Amino acid sequence: MPPIGLSIAFWFHMLATVIWVGSLASLALVVLPAAQRSLDSQSYSIFLEGLQRRLDPLGWFCLAVLAGTGMFQLSVNQNYHSFLAVDSPWSVAILLKHSVYFLMIVVSAYLTWGMLPEIRRAALRLSQGKDVPEMERIQRRSVWLLRLNLLLAVVVLALTALARVSL
Repeated sequence: MPPIGLSIAFWFHMLATVIWVGSLASLALVVLPAAQRSLDSQSYSIFLEGLQRRLDPLGWFCLAVLAGTGMFQLSVNQNYHSFLAVDSPWSVAILLKHSVYFLMIVVSAYLTWGMLPEIRRAALRLSQGKDVPEMERIQRRSVWLLRLNLLLAVVVLALTALARVSL
């Protein structure tokens, strides 16, 4: 593999990581807490639904870039022997990293196809003047899952660092 090809793969991998983890961090630690404090329940639901609708495609794109560039990097790594060859500290760290990454995909999928429709339905009922007693629970669960994904992303970064030092 020419060094420029691997450099481009590393660059796209890091760029997708920065965009995805940065958006998770800014949402979980800054944007959503500020919105919860300053918006009423209906406005917050509308804001949350609109924000998630705009950020979901970006998040899924970043996940796809991470998967593609990660597989490419793995295929040219001298420490990689086969899919289930767990024969070194590096391979253990990589296996754990990919397991946590898969868990992040599961959480993201639930946020996209489970929580977002639930938030949309609740926001629609609120806009029609109907009472939505479960709205606060839905909002808390959505924020909790977002924070969980941020924590998982931090674990993935830690496992990446562990793999790098165990080369």
